[in-house]
Amino acid sequence: MEKILLRNIDIQDSHTLQVYESRGGYRALRKALKEMTPERVTEEVKASGLRGRGGAGFPTGMKWSFVPKDSLKPKYLICNADESEPGTFKDRLLIEKDPHAMVEGVILASYAIQSHTAFIYIRGELAFGAKVLERAIAEAYQAGYLGKNISGSGYDLELILHRGAGAYICGEETGLLSSLEGGRGWPKVKPPFPATHGLFGCPTIVNNVETLAVVPWIIDQGAARYAAIGTEKSKGTKLFCVSGHIRNPGVYEVEMGYPFRQFLEEDCGGVPGGKKLKGVIPGGASMPVLRADEIEGVRMDYESMQAAGTLLGSGGVIVMDDSTCMVKTAWNIARFFAHESCGQCSPCREGCHWMEKIFARIDNGSGEKADLDLILNISGNIIGRTICPFGDAAAMPAAAFIKKYRDEFEEHIRQKRCVLT
Repeated sequence: MEKILLRNIDIQDSHTLQVYESRGGYRALRKALKEMTPERVTEEVKASGLRGRGGAGFPTGMKWSFVPKDSLKPKYLICNADESEPGTFKDRLLIEKDPHAMVEGVILASYAIQSHTAFIYIRGELAFGAKVLERAIAEAYQAGYLGKNISGSGYDLELILHRGAGAYICGEETGLLSSLEGGRGWPKVKPPFPATHGLFGCPTIVNNVETLAVVPWIIDQGAARYAAIGTEKSKGTKLFCVSGHIRNPGVYEVEMGYPFRQFLEEDCGGVPGGKKLKGVIPGGASMPVLRADEIEGVRMDYESMQAAGTLLGSGGVIVMDDSTCMVKTAWNIARFFAHESCGQCSPCREGCHWMEKIFARIDNGSGEKADLDLILNISGNIIGRTICPFGDAAAMPAAAFIKKYRDEFEEHIRQKRCVLT
């Protein structure tokens, strides 16, 4: 398979403008500014079938088209680089190894919606990535790809890098907007949606790093070529971050629709040490876990994952072998979400901590069988009852671990200890 997103990362000094330009970088921008109207750029991305790679999978071009063309307010484009999902590290790789692809994507998206001010909101812990991006942005300004009258086109764009303060909730687009406005990173009620009422109440588009990084390739090579890759509804390639009990961890670029078991066993080398696969989380810690027997026939695309009872999410594949205690794993994940809840919504604020405490007492040997149904009850009262999807993200994995591995939980409760030790 031809690499699209990872085509440059193994090249020496791939983070520099000189190397990026030598491999066709900014050719798409020059093409768009010279030959394409903003509407044509949007239509090209629509035709490509590109869907957001941050987790939601919403069609990118359609999202851009929601921005009102006759608005008298400023329009903003924001690159969401607040990668905080446990098990996910694809955006970090692009930021550190190929920042100009992302910068070019930001410029193209800004041109498409006619924004003249764009932001990159980067996770606070990514200190090295922020330095790489600062240099890339400076190089782009110096080369005339940012600032006034870009490449003599008459189009102006200022790009601002903003470092977050380490809150998971700011990865949610409206929580990000609240933070960028100077407030607490609290998500906002939708509707209205950011495309019409976003940053400072103005039309705003928020796209993920991976989403924007592929836009230059689409504009340069054409929508038809991108749409020819993948499945009918899940086009193109996707980055997957593989970690856990796997022989070859790392970031992989995979054509949408690729068989999941084949990917784990052949591409990633399978489970090492003579162990057997017990379970896998396919899209980051907020997605429901799949048992080993459930991945047969599952493909790596949005529809197949949903049919299997989980979600593709951000592509954070976490592999667990048969030595994994699912009680401790569920507690660890619940503890993360309890810590990261912003506290705005009562079901999430209270429920996440309740689930964490119940998992903790099961893990330490003081749990009761009724606790399992209690967690399922709590999770059911969180899902769909919060302002943003964070509540669902905390509740779905909690419920899935109990439903998929209930026998292990019950045995743990009976023996008052981990049954694997």
